[in-house]
Amino acid sequence: MARIDYIDDPNAPKANSVVPSVVAIVADDLGRVLLIHKTDNNLWALPGGGHEIGESIADTVVREVKEETGYDVAVERVTGLYTNPAHVMAYDDGEVRQQFSIAFRARLLGGTPRTSSESKAVEWMEPARLPSLELHPPCASASSTR
Repeated sequence: MARIDYIDDPNAPKANSVVPSVVAIVADDLGRVLLIHKTDNNLWALPGGGHEIGESIADTVVREVKEETGYDVAVERVTGLYTNPAHVMAYDDGEVRQQFSIAFRARLLGGTPRTSSESKAVEWMEPARLPSLELHPPCASASSTR
């Protein structure tokens, strides 16, 4: 599903939903951060996504990282929140979601890297490279708190 992000845009459509979501900050032994290149908005981002009924928020982190990257992780702690009501995401099905993300630090357990329908690339990035990437705004904020 395609989407358009609006940030501080007075012409943005009005939000009609809020979905708690998560992003995972996962670093390897070399200090590189796990990122995905998203298919829906063509931006680099921390792996993550929407919370589903019946799961704990920590389960959401584990599931989303596995789905988007192929890696298994364990949640360590909450590192921050991104709740900008002036940031909405308009989806092609009519949903206009107000951004609400909880950032978690997670530890790599294993797995094999792979892409998904939501990620066209999965890469470990040096922190020094992050400013040169087109990062999804909540991820830029979250990755600076790792």
